Amino acid sequence: MISKEYIRLILGLKVKQARQEKGLSLSELAHKTGISVSYLNEIEKGKKYPQSEKIVTLAEALGVNYDWLVSLKLNKKLLPLSKLLASGFFEEFPLEIFGIEPAQFLEILVNAPDKVTAFISTLLEIARSYDMQIEEFYFSALRSYQEMHENYFPDLEIEAKKCREMYFPHSTILQIQVLQEVLQENFHIQVQEFEFEPSLQHLRSLLKGKTLFINHLLNEEQRLFVLAREIGYALLKPAQRTYTFSWVEVKSFEEVLNNFRASYFAGALLLPESELIADLEVFFKKETFQAEFLTALLAKYHVSPETFLYRLTNLLPKHFGLNELFFLRFDNAENQFNLTKELHLSGLHNPHASALGEHYCRRWISISILKDLQQTSTLGKEILCKSQISEYYNSDNRYWVLAMARSLSPTPALSSVAVGIKITSHSQKLISFLQSKSLFTRKVGETCERCIAHNCPERVAKATILQKLEKKKASREAIARLLL
Repeated sequence: MISKEYIRLILGLKVKQARQEKGLSLSELAHKTGISVSYLNEIEKGKKYPQSEKIVTLAEALGVNYDWLVSLKLNKKLLPLSKLLASGFFEEFPLEIFGIEPAQFLEILVNAPDKVTAFISTLLEIARSYDMQIEEFYFSALRSYQEMHENYFPDLEIEAKKCREMYFPHSTILQIQVLQEVLQENFHIQVQEFEFEPSLQHLRSLLKGKTLFINHLLNEEQRLFVLAREIGYALLKPAQRTYTFSWVEVKSFEEVLNNFRASYFAGALLLPESELIADLEVFFKKETFQAEFLTALLAKYHVSPETFLYRLTNLLPKHFGLNELFFLRFDNAENQFNLTKELHLSGLHNPHASALGEHYCRRWISISILKDLQQTSTLGKEILCKSQISEYYNSDNRYWVLAMARSLSPTPALSSVAVGIKITSHSQKLISFLQSKSLFTRKVGETCERCIAHNCPERVAKATILQKLEKKKASREAIARLLL
């Protein structure tokens, strides 16, 4: 079904385009039609849809056919834009969160239709080439939204703090039973452990009506996060939500955004801002890196490595000025290393996900720690915590990278999460142990296909892309010599 907003936007697009082609200002069109400038402006912005008699008057003043003006068809130049509007883009993707009004976007389309059409066609072609699905686009947009705000959202921090004061006034560390009682007594949501059928065993939870089914294979930390996220949904009351913890189908960007907000709330609830900041201040003052201090914090707050390290991306930029950082999560199943979650603040883009099926550098601590975990005798129970300083080939960037790894229950895969902080004069001054000679330093690349390292024992693929780039460079230099 075609939305009313789409119909208004198409009419506004046509009116503005016809007016500009006729060389009329809004004031001149208002004089010719007897329609006020403000109302014409609302029409062109897609905010108002006039009555039939006004459309007739507009068509006559603009010298266009009435039927063309009220139809949803656009000329050939604007056909890709028409497809974009008809796709439900404006309904599913709230441009407002990026500070863009649909009318502003519409104005860009009208003012430079040829360039914008070519740009949109190019984006669609790139998406097809990389087999990019709509959900990948939504998640990419979400990362951009997080990066805009340095992944810190004061409104959600306030909601989490208010929730603690209201429901957990005397508890710094939250317990499963207490969270379940809050859900039952205040939001009438019953919690039930459940054994999902084989095709759904990857799910952590499923909400059916007022019953939250939790996978019986989850550990304590995972259960706590599921319950905290459900409280987030109950308090934030989004118009759209996902009813499963693990994604099965992505229906809209609003659903993705609301899932992020509920998850952010859960992290802020389990790891309260002021308490964790105090713990981090103690950690950063230590003269040597102490993994046991961090694993003790995991035990203290009853949270998973991912919840803990991701929470650092909320607080480090805001409270410590460490805004040049990245977050990575790798899953490892059948010796395949897949980058399943990433976030880059301050425009840092190495390391990043490869859309070309390349092989990530095995020297990354995110991957080497997974190999270490595979060799432990307590697989499934132990949490490994390690760090290293990574120096990139062909780059002056150096990062202190903190990684943790554990089994990825309820699936048999292993998972590592890592936070990388760019080494600057500020980070070295703030984090005492960055000066320690005991920290392991390693040269790393991005992918084997792009790596300049010769005789690398960790290499699993030839430097094919690098070789192509070097061949092009040699050709350019040869041409330049001939032209001298």
